[in-house]
Amino acid sequence: MNVNQCDAVIKSRGISITNSNECKETNTFIQAYPDKIKNICGSAGVAYEGMMTKSTKPFSIVVCTLKRGIRHPHCQYRGQAYTRYIVIRCEQGLPVHFERDIINLEN
Repeated sequence: MNVNQCDAVIKSRGISITNSNECKETNTFIQAYPDKIKNICGSAGVAYEGMMTKSTKPFSIVVCTLKRGIRHPHCQYRGQAYTRYIVIRCEQGLPVHFERDIINLEN
């Protein structure tokens, strides 16, 4: 996944707003092996704002932001690459939801 693949990846995965075919405003892709993300639910993460877990190290991510389109599959996105800490929700030791990215640990 890179910043130029937002449209293709979102279209091929059928990503849209839940229970509709409307385009999502943003979609974030974490560029890491699944085990690295899973480790955030264990030793590579810390409790954050209630039920969330924050990574102890930054990850490379691609944030795809809607630039035009209303209905899937006609969504068009602009991709931007960042290195950020990520916040996820874990259930039974597994990541189940990406909440957000943050610039540093103090935020």
